[in-house]
Parts: sequence; structure tokens; C-alpha cells
Amino acid sequence: MVVDGIDEADRAVDRLFHALADATRRDMLRRCVRGELSVSRLAAAYPMSFAAVQKHVTVLERAGLVTKERRGREQLVRTDFEAVARARQALDALESAWRDRVDRMSGLLSEEDGRDAGRPPAPSDRKGTDG
Repeated sequence: MVVDGIDEADRAVDRLFHALADATRRDMLRRCVRGELSVSRLAAAYPMSFAAVQKHVTVLERAGLVTKERRGREQLVRTDFEAVARARQALDALESAWRDRVDRMSGLLSEEDGRDAGRPPAPSDRKGTDG
């Protein structure tokens, strides 16, 4: 589903979570957190082609989660910690919005319970009486 009015910030968050949705890419990100790795070194850790690893790294790079730097014949991959922080901020914002909604619903339910407490029970609610 495509929603009209999505701005570039929303697109960036979409790219971020698209990249994080794949277990292989999350593993690559974890490996790069420990220190920069060459794409060929990353490729050695996975049972897939070098080209497939390059594609995964490209998705991570487009999402801003890693940066690549060419040194000689190697491309070194490094985690961008600010991008990881942006992912956390996006999740925190979602959590806050949902907590606000739950709090509002709880408030409405409490108000409703308070109004119901002052009313006598409806005839259908009375049990054991011959009405």
C-alpha cells in the first residue's frame, strides 16, 4: 500500500527497516559493529555468492547503516552508529505514539466505568429477581 504525502524522512526510515528486516543483513551489521571488514571477508562468512553479499551490503549502505571505503583493491565496510541511533529514535517515536493511544483508551474506559458505576443495574442485569 502506498500512502500519499510520505516525505523523505519517512522514506529513509522505510529503507532502514527494510534493510534490518533481513537476518543476513542484521548479521552483517553485527559483524561490522566489531570493526570494519572488507566485503570479501564478509562474503567468506556466508554460503552465498560474492555478488549476493555485495547486494546485501548495498542495501545496508543505501539505508545508511554502513559506509564503504575503498582502500587499494578492497572495499571496507563500517557500521554507521548514527544510523543505528536513528533506527532507535524511530522505534522510540512509534512506542511513544502507541503508549499515548493506549493511555487515551484507558482514560476513556475509566470515564465510562465511572459513569456506569452511578447507574442502577438494567433489568436484564439483575440476577435472581422476579422482575
